[in-house]
Amino acid sequence: MQEFRGMLYKSMEDPHLDLAEIENIVRLLLELEPETDPVWHYLNIQNSRIHGLFEKCTQDHDSRMEVLQNKIREKVLSDSKWRQLQQDSNKSLEVDSTIGDSPRVDQLSTNFMAEEADSLRATYIRRLTSVLIQHVPAFWRLALSVFSGKFAKAASGNVVSDFDVNAKPTANKNDEKGGEVKYTNHTLDEVGSMVQATISAFDTKVQSTFRDFEECNILCPYMSDTIKEIAKACQTLEGKDSSPTAVKMLRTLHFEMTKLYILRLCSWMRATTKEISKDETWVTLSTLERNKSQYAISCLPLEFRDITVSAMDRIDTMILNLMSETAKSYDISQPLQEINESVRLAFLNSFLDFAGYLERFGGELTENRPNKENNYVSNGYINGTRETFVNTDGDLHKKLLVVLSNIGYCKAELSEELYSKYRHIWSPVRNNEERSSDMRDLRTSFSALEEKVLDQYTFAKSNLIRSAAQSYLLDSGIYWGAAPMVKGIRDATLDLLHILVAVHAEVYSGARPLLEKTMKILVEGLVDIFLSVFHENKTKDIRLLDANGFCQLMLELEYFETVLHTYFSPEAQQAMKSLQENLLEKACESVAEAMENPGHQRRPTRGSEDTASDDRQPSVSPDDLLVLAQQCSSDLLQGELERTRLNIACFMESTLQPTAAPAGPKPAAHSSYQAQHAPVQTSSPSFRRQQTGTSSPVVSRRRR
Repeated sequence: MQEFRGMLYKSMEDPHLDLAEIENIVRLLLELEPETDPVWHYLNIQNSRIHGLFEKCTQDHDSRMEVLQNKIREKVLSDSKWRQLQQDSNKSLEVDSTIGDSPRVDQLSTNFMAEEADSLRATYIRRLTSVLIQHVPAFWRLALSVFSGKFAKAASGNVVSDFDVNAKPTANKNDEKGGEVKYTNHTLDEVGSMVQATISAFDTKVQSTFRDFEECNILCPYMSDTIKEIAKACQTLEGKDSSPTAVKMLRTLHFEMTKLYILRLCSWMRATTKEISKDETWVTLSTLERNKSQYAISCLPLEFRDITVSAMDRIDTMILNLMSETAKSYDISQPLQEINESVRLAFLNSFLDFAGYLERFGGELTENRPNKENNYVSNGYINGTRETFVNTDGDLHKKLLVVLSNIGYCKAELSEELYSKYRHIWSPVRNNEERSSDMRDLRTSFSALEEKVLDQYTFAKSNLIRSAAQSYLLDSGIYWGAAPMVKGIRDATLDLLHILVAVHAEVYSGARPLLEKTMKILVEGLVDIFLSVFHENKTKDIRLLDANGFCQLMLELEYFETVLHTYFSPEAQQAMKSLQENLLEKACESVAEAMENPGHQRRPTRGSEDTASDDRQPSVSPDDLLVLAQQCSSDLLQGELERTRLNIACFMESTLQPTAAPAGPKPAAHSSYQAQHAPVQTSSPSFRRQQTGTSSPVVSRRRR
């Protein structure tokens, strides 16, 4: 009997037994030993079998991973030997090109091996899930049939098998008696605990393996496919009336894996953004490549866009799947809200990170820019000593403009596009005001950075302008105390203007939306530089300013104001007015000094006795100087605008109209100049006194 009993218990381990055979074995064992519990023994056997199948999957996976690790070690050793052979064979050469490629080759090899390892991990989780789907529902159905008193009436098919189910169902001959038999002294809750332990073991193995997936392969389908496998297991157990606790545990596992994958996508998005931002090509894209954007960006913002879209698209899909699958079983609104908030913060921080990397590029460019210790910066312009440097590195300016274009593109186009595309992810937890706050914060950050880099760009350009302005005022070969007759604007004027023309072309092609702002800053800076140079040299090179010199400068300032009127801000206009008043005051002082010291008023020049007698005329009032300057402008300005129309076409395209004769209507800027300076008064800098007319002796003398 003991041998027969042992044979019956041994037969319970057969994975191909059907339910009728199991019922017969159980009844025989109960007849032999009524005090025993063969059904509970059988349930433990099946539970142990499931755990054994899990362990078999684990052993197979460990073996495959060990083979792969050996393969990796062999490849590393082989590559090392090959590299050494290359070094030995090329040691006579000065440059070894193959050595330079070795890090890239090593990286590709490492990525390939990591992908193979992730493929094995995905296969391992898929096999574990297959065991769970095949055996746990059948195990639970058996337990239900036992504890419901319908052991032999359970659905036909194997209780537990290996990966292939091939047992044939047999007819149940004891249907009528099944409901009257009690097969075990244990409870269904105890079986539920066994199922929980099984799911817990499955959970531990899956989560441990899932966390081992390489981040470099996060865009590969391994992690997402694994999550789909778990979702399929949840659906299978729900459809087969499995243990509610088991289903809930699997749903929790599915949620945790999805959450981990989403967080890793967020982390990858920021880490990859940092990686691509280490280097910049400084090559601007074509109009088609940047989708007709007005910002001549480099490839960096588009690479950042691709990274963000790749991560956010997957996150969006995962959240939708999570909501449609997990929400069927229990409420996930609170944990899902936390995920949505994490995604929102990662999205916004990714943009802020990228802004920081762009700021770093601008800082690195300006760090290498030469500067003088005795110069100081005010509003982006150098003021102070006359000694300044001339920045001949045009490449620096172009690179700063590329950084500026990238910032403007992110602020005006990219941030708005991507936020609008993905805001539905976190919109359930964000109202309209909060969503507007997000975009406002992004724009504020990029605007502040734009201002900083624009200051760096205009600062670099202002050095060129200051050097040209000094040459214009001090090194043009004119002695302002004895200037020649005014015949038009000088070449130095066009040389100075050409710097602004070049900036206009550069910004127009590189960052057109910033053109007006940039030009206004530079034009205001130009007038400030004029004032600065004048005050620095009013006791030296511009100590004297005769009537001709005053008229020459006033004509050229009027020319600048007319050409650049589109970009004259109120501050620039006020500075220009102050400069003109300073020049008028200096001219009045110089003429008065010349009258007091007629022998020293000018250098010896060719002239007649009439000229000498003119020099002894009574003092000239500011009215006379202004009328003289206005007359020069009336006679020469329009002709100079026509003569230089090709030089100033970018500024005057819409405003400059050709005229048939010099006596035609004057530009609006000239009229405003007359209105501005018509009232003159000698007792104050603003000269608020009505002009007496145009019959001034100075005017008559100069016109003669």
